[in-house]
Amino acid sequence: MFTFLLIVQTLIAASLVTVILMQRSEGGGLGVGGSSSGFMTARGAADFLTRATGVLGGAFIILSMVLAAIAGTTTGPAKIDTSLVKQQTVPTGPAPALGERPIPPAETGGSVNRNQAAAGQLPAAGNAQAPAVPVQ
Repeated sequence: MFTFLLIVQTLIAASLVTVILMQRSEGGGLGVGGSSSGFMTARGAADFLTRATGVLGGAFIILSMVLAAIAGTTTGPAKIDTSLVKQQTVPTGPAPALGERPIPPAETGGSVNRNQAAAGQLPAAGNAQAPAVPVQ
């Protein structure tokens, strides 16, 4: 339904542009010239184009409001395309509390509780020596 109304809106917009450009302005504009003995007189054509401009302009405004209302009330399930998302591994340990930094496994060298990590008492990783604690 929305797509159909959008196509109708596009056709009305194109018609409106055409009708406006066909009208004669003070300087002549892009108005269609011709003899007055044609299908319509110059006065009749001007009245028709003026009336057509008003009708098409009104239809354009009303259809714009209808399309905005339809777009605002459409409630469908959100479609999220996950085909471009890289697969990420999620750590299985407990999540750090708010304000704490997570402790990477390579930094700990084994199991360390959060109290030791917060106090700066991390054991040495691998064969490296633990940093010396300055004495005061």
